[in-house]
This record gives sequence, structure tokens and C-alpha cells, in this order.
Amino acid sequence: MTILFTNLRLIAYVFVFLLSGTVLGLAANFARLFLPDINHDFTIFSLVVPSLTILLFMLLVQFAQPIIEVAVHFVLGVLWLAMGAWSADIIGYVQCYALGGQQQPTKDGTMDARAYCYEMKVIEAFSWAIFVSLIFFFIIIIALTTRAVAFGRRYAWHEHISQLGWFNQFPGYPTEVVYPQAQPMNYNSYSGQPGTPYNAMSGNVIQQMPGHSVVIQPGINGGMPTISQVPSV
Repeated sequence: MTILFTNLRLIAYVFVFLLSGTVLGLAANFARLFLPDINHDFTIFSLVVPSLTILLFMLLVQFAQPIIEVAVHFVLGVLWLAMGAWSADIIGYVQCYALGGQQQPTKDGTMDARAYCYEMKVIEAFSWAIFVSLIFFFIIIIALTTRAVAFGRRYAWHEHISQLGWFNQFPGYPTEVVYPQAQPMNYNSYSGQPGTPYNAMSGNVIQQMPGHSVVIQPGINGGMPTISQVPSV
């Protein structure tokens, strides 16, 4: 089952969504105070990056393929890397507590320099946090998709991303799980011994190993289904 991966992906996306919303709120405050004359380049950039991130993540939550998702993560990762580096260049190693009583110019006057410094520090920290998160997303999606291809899902890069399984799970949703204890004792023509459980699919007998469950997954694009046996829990 891929429920675990779907839930983890949703939690991670909500985390980035909240951080991006915070950065967008601070950037909007800077836009109100500074535009169009003061720090206009950075202020506009700090509005575009979180807005684009929120928009793309809302689309990815609804629908995405692994090949699209890794491309989006790469592009957004570059943008947030630039945001973190730019904000670090502006605020640098300034100690905000030392700015008490000083003023930061705005388009209509001044604001407290310490408050401005703290807000810039938050933007810098959240930018780096989002960048690191996107790097992890990028690596994990590539690893899970490559693993799904190795399991026989040749078109995993173009399937819906919810079909990916977490590292300890099979990719795709199983259509049938047969447990040994639920099987009647029947005559097995392969072993010639009565009382051996077996499963039948499309007229073919599937030899079930003792202590294992038979997992039948749908084939790719209408192809033959994938049949595997996993140890029963």
C-alpha cells in the first residue's frame, strides 16, 4: 500500500506551504513599507518566489507525476537557494539586538531597525529551510521512482505519484491480498498432496509458499498483472 507515502508527502508539503506563507507575509509587509523606491529588487523577488511555490504546491497536491515533481522541486530549489543567499547578503552577520534605537528608512519615513533585522533573519532562515526540504524531496522522489521501475513498473515516471510506495512498501495499490489462514485446504495438483493451500487466477494455479501472502497488483497500461509473495505479518 502507498498510504504511508501519500501521508508523508502531504505533511511535508504542508510544512513547506506554511513556511512559504510566512515568507510571503513578511515580503508583503516589506512591499508596503519600501516599494517602489527602497530595496525594490529583493522585495519583488521575495514576493514572487513564495507565491510561485504556494501555487505549484497546490497543483502538485492535486495531481503530479514523478517526472514533473522532480522538475518542479529542482526549479523551486534554485529559487529558494537564491533567496537565502540574497537575504544573507543583505542582512549578513548583523546582530539584531545591537540595533535597538536605530531606524530603517522606508518610503514614508522610518521603522525600527531591530524589527526590520528580525524579519530579514526569519526570511533568511525559512529560505534555507525550504531549500533543504526541496533537496530532500528531490532525492526521495528519484529514489522511490527508480525503485518502482526496478520492481517492474516501467512507466513509473509517468504514473500518478501516489502509486509510489515508501521504502519498505511495494509500489502501486494491491488489488487482492490472500492470507494463508483464510485459504481452504484443497488438493494441489503440483505437489500431488492434499491439504496444500493454493490460489487460482485466470485458470492458472499460483503456488503459495507457507507463511506468505500472495499480492496481486494491476499491470501497466493493461498488461499482465504482477504477482508477488510477501511474508505474512
